[in-house]
Amino acid sequence: MLIEQCAYANRWRRVSPAAKALFALCGLVASFAAGTPLVALAVVCLLTAVTWIGAGVPVGRYLRVAAPAFFFLATSCLSLAFSLGSDAQSGALSLHLTPTGLQNVADVSARSLGALASLLFLVLTTPLIDLIALLRRLKTPEVLLEIMVLCYRMLFVFSEAMHDTVRAQSARLGYATPRLSLRSLGGLAANLTVQVWQRAHDLHIAAQARNSDGPLRFLEPTFANAGLDSALAAASGGLLIALAVVLS
Repeated sequence: MLIEQCAYANRWRRVSPAAKALFALCGLVASFAAGTPLVALAVVCLLTAVTWIGAGVPVGRYLRVAAPAFFFLATSCLSLAFSLGSDAQSGALSLHLTPTGLQNVADVSARSLGALASLLFLVLTTPLIDLIALLRRLKTPEVLLEIMVLCYRMLFVFSEAMHDTVRAQSARLGYATPRLSLRSLGGLAANLTVQVWQRAHDLHIAAQARNSDGPLRFLEPTFANAGLDSALAAASGGLLIALAVVLS
């Protein structure tokens, strides 16, 4: 839900999704075109600054969205930094920190952060409905688009059911003590499982009632300056790639 709030509230909400996708793609290319980790980190800083200052995405929300990816990247880098070996005499296993491993960590983490910054720029400035419309124009298979739409809808159903249940439990002092909190969390999990399953089943019946005839369609917004937005995105993205190559 936090991602959608940022996508609808940022300054570039009315900028063409194609332009933002093009700039994000250029940022991804620039991250992998950078020859050194420092250059890749410079690309990360530029992409982050564009998201914060240009689009006006709050820093706190940005970091909250990126936190799970940062944690995953940190744990992945640990496996690259250390190597598992065995002593030739005793045969005991040991972990070794090698300079090669540190270099691999620097290269992978810098480029991964660049890819993450590019993706965050796109998803935090573009609502999913606009992205689906863009993917449809790019001839993405309709089956994949329908799965995206249904999953997107179920997220809001899940969130609404969870808030209603928590509000009802809090009104009955279900979280007054640690013991009651644990019991309420168990009831919340059981109730959400049943509710989400029932609503998904109802959605399946509704799809069968219309014989699943044709794709799911939505009203697509129009962007008055789509051509100019795409030209600016191409120019700025090309400049970003050129800087990454030159500085390397």
